[in-house]
Order: sequence, then C-alpha cells, then structure tokens
Amino acid sequence: MSITSLPSPYGIGTMGKAAYHFVDQLAKAGQSYWQVLPIGPTSLGDSPYQACSSFAGNPYFIDLDMLIEDGLLKKNDLKGYDFGNDEANVDYEKIWNYRFKVLRTAYENSKDMHDDAQDYFEKKNREWLDDYALFMAVKNHFDNHEWLMWDEDIRFRERKAMISYKKALSEEIGFWKFIQFEFYKQWDSLKKYANEKGISIIGDIPIYVALDSVDVWKNPEQFLLDEDRRPTLVAGCPPDAFSDEGQKWGNPIYDWKKMEEDNFSWWKKRIEGSAKLYDIIRIDHFIGVVRYYTIPVNESAKHGKFEWGPGEKLTKAIDSAKGEAEIIAEDLGVVIPEVQQLIEKTGYPGMKILEFAFDQNPDNEHLPQNYTKNFVVYGGTHDNDTLKSYYKSIDKRSRQYAYNYVGAHTEDELLDNVLRLAYGSVANTVIWQMQDVLKLDGDARMNLPSTIGTNWKWRMKKGEFTNDMVKKLAMLSKLYGRKRDIPVKNASKTAEAKKTTKKKEKK
Repeated sequence: MSITSLPSPYGIGTMGKAAYHFVDQLAKAGQSYWQVLPIGPTSLGDSPYQACSSFAGNPYFIDLDMLIEDGLLKKNDLKGYDFGNDEANVDYEKIWNYRFKVLRTAYENSKDMHDDAQDYFEKKNREWLDDYALFMAVKNHFDNHEWLMWDEDIRFRERKAMISYKKALSEEIGFWKFIQFEFYKQWDSLKKYANEKGISIIGDIPIYVALDSVDVWKNPEQFLLDEDRRPTLVAGCPPDAFSDEGQKWGNPIYDWKKMEEDNFSWWKKRIEGSAKLYDIIRIDHFIGVVRYYTIPVNESAKHGKFEWGPGEKLTKAIDSAKGEAEIIAEDLGVVIPEVQQLIEKTGYPGMKILEFAFDQNPDNEHLPQNYTKNFVVYGGTHDNDTLKSYYKSIDKRSRQYAYNYVGAHTEDELLDNVLRLAYGSVANTVIWQMQDVLKLDGDARMNLPSTIGTNWKWRMKKGEFTNDMVKKLAMLSKLYGRKRDIPVKNASKTAEAKKTTKKKEKK
C-alpha cells in the first residue's frame, strides 16, 4: 500500500498517526512486510515512477500534525485550505495548490528554531541534497517548467550560472533543504518503529528515472542525449496485454557503455541511498537489465526495438552497494532465458502473479503448483485490476476454472480462497495489495498503464481495515508458518548474538 493511500484529514496519506496505526495492525495480523510504492517527489501526472529525484522524498508525505507537535505550525495555519474532502481518493490538484503553502509557513517558523540535527543532515547528504534543492528552486523560478525549457546557461550547468542562481535563490534553496530534512526525520522514525514491530519495509524503485529530474540534469553523460541534452531514445515496451499500441514511458535511456566505464558509480550511489530507506529493494522492470526496449523519441511504441543491457555487470555493482538490504527482481513480462539465468546467478527472488494464473493451462507459471521456493507471489500489483474486478471481467470458462481450482462456490469464497492459496504456497514471500485484502472493486485500482488523470488516487478509509480482517490474516500467517519473529535484516545478527550469549553462559 502506498503512503498516499493511508487515511488522513489532509487529503493524502502521510507518515503520521495513521501510518503508525497501520504498522500496529500489520504486526497484530502476523505480517512481516509493508511494501510501499516509490516515495520520491512526483511531478506532472503524479506517478511515483516519474520522480524528480532518486534520492529525495515526497513532500506530500510530511505529516502536518507532527509539524504542529514540533512547534513548526499552529492549528490556525491550516485553516482556509481545501485539501479535498473525498476520503477514498486523492485530489492532487488541491494538494499541489495548498500543501506547499503550509510547508512554507513551517519553513518560516523554523528560522527561529535553529536545529543542529538539520545542519548534520545537510552535511551528511550534501552530495545529492545541494543539487536537488537548487534544481527545485530553479524549477520554481521557471514556473515549474521542465529543465529542458530553462535558460541555456543553467540548463547546461555553466559555472557562472550555477553560482548566480545559488546566490539569487538562496532562500528558496533553504526551503527545499528544510523539506527533505523533515521528510527524512519522519521517514526514519516510521521505519524504525516498523522494524521494532517486526515489519520490514519493501521499497519499489523504477529501473529508469524521469527525464525531468535532477538525476538527468546533473548527470547528462550517463544518458543517451543529443548535443542539446534532449533524449534521442526513450524507454517503453512493445504492444502487450495492457496496450495494443505498446507503452511509451518517455524516460531517457541509460548510456550503459559510459556507465560501465566508471563502474556504474551512479547506480551504486542510487542503491546505497535506497538501502538506507528500505530493508528490501524491489527493482521494477528488472528484465530491462538484460534486454531493454528503445523507442525513437518522435516515433510510437510500435516502432521500437530491443537492445542488450549490462546484465551481470550491473547486478554485481548493485550487490556491492546494497549492504544488508535484499533485492526483489520484478521479472514480469516476456522473460527470456538470459533473464532467468541472471536471476539464478544473483539469487534474487522473482515474482509470480495469481491474477495471471487462471487461463485453464495447468502449466501456467503463475499457478502455485508450478512454483519453486525462491519467489514472491502477489495477488496483483499496482498495475493490475483488483482481484474482485478482474474475476468479473474474465471469460466464463476461465472464471469457472478459478472457482474449481480454489474450491469456491461464491465470489466471496473465491477471494478468500485465493488469499489462502498464496499463503499455503511454497513461495518464500506473499504480498497482497490492500485493496484485495479489503475485497474492493475496480474503482480502487491504483494504476491503469497507458492512461493518465485517474491513477494513483485510491485511499483506504479510516476503519476500513477492520479487526476481523486483522485476525483473519493473523490466523493464515500462523497456520502456514509465515510470521517471522525478527526482521530479515536483523536475523543473522540476532542469531550470532544468541551464539555469543550461549558461549558466555558455558564459560
């Protein structure tokens, strides 16, 4: 479940009280993981997979009540702002128009409360923070236009221009640094709380970065850009089950040859940053590491072609930078032998989707009878319809096959038994969308690929995740032995500590 989907009185989910309550519920439900969507700052379209930075956090997630508790805001500061009144959907236009006004008030109030912790944060994160804050300040200066529309001197990061803008926009730069300090303070606190409750955080990172991002502006040599720093090729995928026209994502393509020459330094920094945020890192579109689809910038997705990626060279760089974090490889789509071979070499778990299982083919790789242990099984992902809506949409014979396979006679039984089917499988890990735990219909779908305007909006209503649901999940988790007593990343350390204690006792 995305942070955005948590209940909140301010129009969008945050890292506040509701997030801690959700962690408590997960712990009581015998769960071990909370997977979130990418948590970076979003731009036009509101997609978490098109962030302005691979290192910064989303200002929308900063909890306003916590800012009040810290003395940075007063209740009166929130009066007169309309954050939206639909508790089941985010109104991004209202959030965009008013959230930053409130945060700027908090920033002004912070000037009278010097915080040594913020000085330390800025010093520790200078490598990415300085450029991000400047990027956002300049972006705001140019009416939030993408950096390719800025004046040429700052677009090309000419030295004089960089000095000039830093001086002229120092106040705005200070605001964006303050925002990141508050984000990381709240995120670190929430993650620590979750870990102490036995809940590990799975973070999702897209394989590509957004064109309108500080990543591309700062590191143009790492991407296939022309002399004006515009992309020559963009990412996407050919026609598939989601779209007969294919998908044109618009992300610039990495210059893999250049990246290999500097030993994938940018990727290492990205993974190091992600490992500080998450316990487990899910790499979205992992198959692109082996073979990726390129589309000429002025052509449709149908006119793209496949190219070979860096493969094991990149995964070795990732492994050298991930520390104690673990990796999940999102290997959905047309998986070629080279992808399977790389996953076997790395030991990364791949993914299976139960929503794809019931096509009446007993050899379907998504059917539990065909699983091996090192997989993460999902009911569906953020790109899929909810299970309730999906089973209504498939043909009658496939739907009857699903009923027969799980031993169900009603729609409610079908949804319950599919959940039980996943828990009882040999797959190491089972992840469910909150919408499917709640048995919601298609209007709760998170994203429909190749569309804009209606995605990323779903929110869970307050009290919708009931105690009965918590007890049901706890029963399944206990029944199938899925509850861990300690988080994955601390397991080996705890085991070693126990050995040491026993040796001391013997002595």
